[in-house]
Amino acid sequence: MRNFKSIEEKWQRIWSEEKVYHAHEPSNKKKFYCLDMFPYPSGSGLHVGHPRGYIASDVLSRFKRMQGYNVLHPMGFDAFGLPAEQYAIETGQHPAITTNNNINRFKEQLSKIGLSFDPNREFQTCDPEYYRWTQWIFIQLFNSWYDNKQKKTRAIVELISILEEKGNAGLDSAQTQDTEIISALQWKQFSDVEKSDFLMNYRLAYRAESTVNWCAALGTVLANDEVINGRSERGGHPVTKKKMKQWMLRITAFADRLENNLKNLNWPESLKDMQRNWIGKSSGTEILFSTSCDDLKIAIYTTHPETIYGVTFLVIAPEHPLAKILATDRRKYDVENYINSIESRSDRERISDKNNVTGVFTGNYALHPLTNEKLPIWIADYVLPEYGTGAIMGVPAADERDFSFSEQFNLPLIHIFAETESSKTLINSDILNGLNLVEAKGAICNILEEKGLSINKVKYRMRDAIFGRQRYWGEPIPIYYNEKGIPLPVNIEDLPIKLPNISDYRPTEDGQPPLARVETWSYKGYPLETTTMPGWAGSSWYFLRYTDPKNKNNFADSVNTSYWNSVDCYIGGAEHATGHLLYSRFWNQFLYDINYIDFEEPFKKVVCQGMILGQSAIIYREVNTNTIISSDMVKDDNLQPLHINIDFVDSDNSVDINKLKSWRNDYRNIKVITNDQGKLLCERVIEKMSKSKYNVVIPDDIIDQYGADCFRLHEMFLGPIEQSAPWSVQAIEGSSKFLNKVFRLFYNEKNQLIVSNEKPSEEVIKITHQTIKKVSELTESMNFNTAIANLMTCVNKFTKLNVHDHRSLSILLQLLHPYAPFLTEELWEKLGNNKFILDQDYPQFNEDFIHEEEVSYAVSINGKFRTQIILPADITQEEAEKTVLSNDVILKWLKDKELKKIIFVPNKIINLVLN
Repeated sequence: MRNFKSIEEKWQRIWSEEKVYHAHEPSNKKKFYCLDMFPYPSGSGLHVGHPRGYIASDVLSRFKRMQGYNVLHPMGFDAFGLPAEQYAIETGQHPAITTNNNINRFKEQLSKIGLSFDPNREFQTCDPEYYRWTQWIFIQLFNSWYDNKQKKTRAIVELISILEEKGNAGLDSAQTQDTEIISALQWKQFSDVEKSDFLMNYRLAYRAESTVNWCAALGTVLANDEVINGRSERGGHPVTKKKMKQWMLRITAFADRLENNLKNLNWPESLKDMQRNWIGKSSGTEILFSTSCDDLKIAIYTTHPETIYGVTFLVIAPEHPLAKILATDRRKYDVENYINSIESRSDRERISDKNNVTGVFTGNYALHPLTNEKLPIWIADYVLPEYGTGAIMGVPAADERDFSFSEQFNLPLIHIFAETESSKTLINSDILNGLNLVEAKGAICNILEEKGLSINKVKYRMRDAIFGRQRYWGEPIPIYYNEKGIPLPVNIEDLPIKLPNISDYRPTEDGQPPLARVETWSYKGYPLETTTMPGWAGSSWYFLRYTDPKNKNNFADSVNTSYWNSVDCYIGGAEHATGHLLYSRFWNQFLYDINYIDFEEPFKKVVCQGMILGQSAIIYREVNTNTIISSDMVKDDNLQPLHINIDFVDSDNSVDINKLKSWRNDYRNIKVITNDQGKLLCERVIEKMSKSKYNVVIPDDIIDQYGADCFRLHEMFLGPIEQSAPWSVQAIEGSSKFLNKVFRLFYNEKNQLIVSNEKPSEEVIKITHQTIKKVSELTESMNFNTAIANLMTCVNKFTKLNVHDHRSLSILLQLLHPYAPFLTEELWEKLGNNKFILDQDYPQFNEDFIHEEEVSYAVSINGKFRTQIILPADITQEEAEKTVLSNDVILKWLKDKELKKIIFVPNKIINLVLN
């Protein structure tokens, strides 16, 4: 039996001392850059679900290195963020201390698993030597604008030259909506403050007033996906809408490129679709509606202008600048109350809650641009301020949400469609009668354009990214405010602007960030920006720093970034499929535009690993009582399901009542109703592994019991890497037995080495080369579970044939090494090798030994398997058909049936199609 503990301790030490995992500097050697998504180190450390992606990247990295690649496989830590700060507020410990402790815990766990991360390239986002370059990138963004005509970033000084020469008329650029058109003379007459404010309409990093999700308890702005039912996801605190001056990044300038480039990326289509939906590109028409209120006009955006004759009302978002202005005196009170009532609802809730349609009438009307009919103007929360213009035309006959709204408030519906089996046409208009939708759209657009009431526009659902956070534990924004209050970037040579050490991390009483308390928080006597960067700032470019992490003169030398280039394989969770990947691509494209890197996209291939699911235990408590009922005794719905610690449950689903009562104070005095056998049974549920569900399994415990190699094999053998899989301690026994079988090919029961120098038989050589071919191809394509299955088959065959020869076993170790590095390195050394197995060339198969004389064919009838037959490997289709049609099993199925055709797939299947 292998002594895995001593083996693992030995090779952890040796690999570290010999610096085995250090990537080589740029050279003529072909490169492979394999990266895991940046982990945020929490205090609880890793559970068995976390390392799945890390092990997958490690298998691939070891495999590529043995194939002769210069492999970059780094690991660092996304160390800034709200969780560490909240913990600091609650405990009084500085976030730097808790973050460092968490990182050490993570590193200890990762080391035990035998992951081949290059320790020489490790960094943390909270290290000033790292975030000085995050600050540097922010300054470059501040000093840049986007030229739509050239489709690239340009320096802000070039924009200033254009404004000085001819103003901004005709300038095709990414800019704030409704930016004023000015002449060169007007620009020159602007004061310094006016010029600064005007340039904010163009800068890629800019400051503007924005409606945000404000959580007073956490003292910070939250993203939409951090708000659930009007409360913060973290802590469940109330969240309200608030207008604030915020630093923003103009990611919308890159929206078109971010979408168009997706088609060239080796990403899962589902992931690409998520990005496309987030970007939300649409081509439509902006139409002006006059109102009965002081010549005010409402611009609406629609992708279906052909439905304009079905408009019966207009709806504007509660945040629309005209929302309160349009309210008549009689309706003002109701409008203000309504607007206040929806402040706590997140955008996600507002668009997804189809059963809770709310709104209020302003008392004012708009005029239909083609019929001059009066259309009531309503305010409703299903219209969002960020999409389109924050106003829509209500067409109940063509839109589900508009229909629900019209039903709720008894608004009219005009039928505008005539449908046949083959087409859909427009009715109720002399202009559109009988036209199909495409023809109608063109006709309406022409009419509105001639009247000067519309313009064709491309819109995006994606909004500019809020970049400031009212908190402490984040990168300081390198901006100071001069005596006129103009925001200016600090000098590059003065970076980094370091985060000061403070004792009170809470926001100030008026909602200002904690840095507002620091009297010395200034730059050359001027006040510094007090908001800090969001958690995603440092993770938006970290993949570039790995290529040259010690560089003090730049974020990375161009020689290094050019050599390592885009990440060849990026592995991580699907939860980062939108935000993180979009921000990273945006920053990468920006740095490409300003000539600091020579590749536009950061990640060539992305793989999203599936979750490892845990087994949860659920018991039932009577509502409003402290009585727990055995799950097999449950008879009504008046019960509350409760998660309990899975460790309290036996194999027969019975709960240890004594452990349950001593677990927590609220269980100490419970009354338990058991079943007829005197047992309290629970229900088991397979779901996401989580501390809140008490179903977490810690990898340390598994490694202590079975070893790291066994843990790695089990994680990779659970199923396809992209699919979720339930964790099973019982199933890990199979991986353990497999490794013991491998060990027994080298050692007898007395632990004596039994490897010989005898020549392998032709049968063994054939098995070996078949295994090389299958395992190498499956590892390359990241089908790790089937690669392991083939290794298991090989070991079973070797065991049956008593294979103990040096040559065959050496190849087996090389194939197995990426999956089980500790045992294979130990046995490799025992074979007399003085070089690491990782530095050996990966075995190559010989085609001469792959050829099969006979092949097993699956024979199906109308796609259903019926029998298996053995045929010569070189058989022709005609000969195969004759053999199949004379088979007794097939003849029974052919009785009284007409054979339509035979589908023959060489070396695989034969399918008979019957009428």
